[in-house]
Amino acid sequence: MSWNFGAIPAIAFDTDLGFQYGLAANFYNFGNGTRFPKYDHSLYFEISQYTKGSGVFRFYYDSESLIPGIEVTTDLSYLPEQAYDFYGYNGYESVLNKSWENQNSPDYKTRMFYKYQQNALHFKSDFQGRFHGSRFGWIAGMNLTNYNLSSVNIDKLNQGKSEENKLPPVSLQPGLYEKYIQWGLISKQEAGGGFIPELKGGLAFDSRDNKPNPMKGIWTEAVLAVVPKFLGAESGFSRFSFTHRQYFTLIKEDLSFAYRLCWQQTIQGNVPFYYEPQILTTVMTGPSSTGLGGGKNLRGIRRNRIVGDGFFFGNAELRYKFVKFRLIRQNFYLALNTFSDFGQVTKKINTSNIQLPASVIASDYFNKGAENMHISYGAGLRLVMNYNFVIAMDYGIATNKQDGDSGIYIGLNYLF
Repeated sequence: MSWNFGAIPAIAFDTDLGFQYGLAANFYNFGNGTRFPKYDHSLYFEISQYTKGSGVFRFYYDSESLIPGIEVTTDLSYLPEQAYDFYGYNGYESVLNKSWENQNSPDYKTRMFYKYQQNALHFKSDFQGRFHGSRFGWIAGMNLTNYNLSSVNIDKLNQGKSEENKLPPVSLQPGLYEKYIQWGLISKQEAGGGFIPELKGGLAFDSRDNKPNPMKGIWTEAVLAVVPKFLGAESGFSRFSFTHRQYFTLIKEDLSFAYRLCWQQTIQGNVPFYYEPQILTTVMTGPSSTGLGGGKNLRGIRRNRIVGDGFFFGNAELRYKFVKFRLIRQNFYLALNTFSDFGQVTKKINTSNIQLPASVIASDYFNKGAENMHISYGAGLRLVMNYNFVIAMDYGIATNKQDGDSGIYIGLNYLF
């Protein structure tokens, strides 16, 4: 068997998370090489930390050879986050007040106003097979996640800081998470987290010529996910997701156009607020799949800015391989990409029963009927080894200031 690997320091940057440092390694087994650049086995390991308090401890496995005729993907991750993003529900219907986070503003409240602490232990395993060798196939899998939530640990974040830079305690300056609990928009049962045992099944069509960066083909999935209460969930619910991706060659081997369209919606039951941002996926291109907003779906828009009981989003990209070369006996190429991302809530979370205290100005927090399409655009660069190990950098700009300003994302893999 032929093994190949790429190992790099996990030095990256994400506007929402900060600078990343640690170690990442991807091992590939190409068998006898006749299927190259397709591989038999891929093993990915990562141990890293972000300067804004998040961490990634992850093992990811992908194979079409472990079980003949079935693609197996497994992800085991522990993802601690000192400051997880929370902007409320229903996109633009929740007002983003940037001045409340800005220490130099006269309206400053706390830099942690739109944050809470979340630690997630996650195990995901998916299986995909094809019907009688056709491009049509089936999907089955499970996703087990335990969430532990609390207010941001202000004492820990204040360690080593000067008095003028210290954050106010939550008791004196609660953030949006604490206010939503007080107002009944987050139930006390959900406030501390919980266990999500998700079972899923679906159908797929896949005619891609290459997984990491297809030049042609279609990849479409329809997935139903069910979270049964009898398996330990605090509430049972089910969701449906439909994702269509398509790839076109514009210049042979060099220039392609790719787009992705996704619609996801709750069809039964009550989804805990902390699981609403989770996007159903069978292939993880990063340690998490949440949104909308952030480096894995709407680049340039703040992470988790758009949260609803149903949503739609899309991405459109031009990808151009402008340099190909060999180095240390490996094949490399450099690629540019330009993109536009967009998304919107299609089914809103009910906030009609909220009872605000008399001292609260509702328009500071809510703008009923304001939800509309969220749009961003930008460009990026890729360094790819052996057509599989992809180092990625994207810069996205939000077109509406209620979504943030812009974002830089340095990590691994194409978006889709």
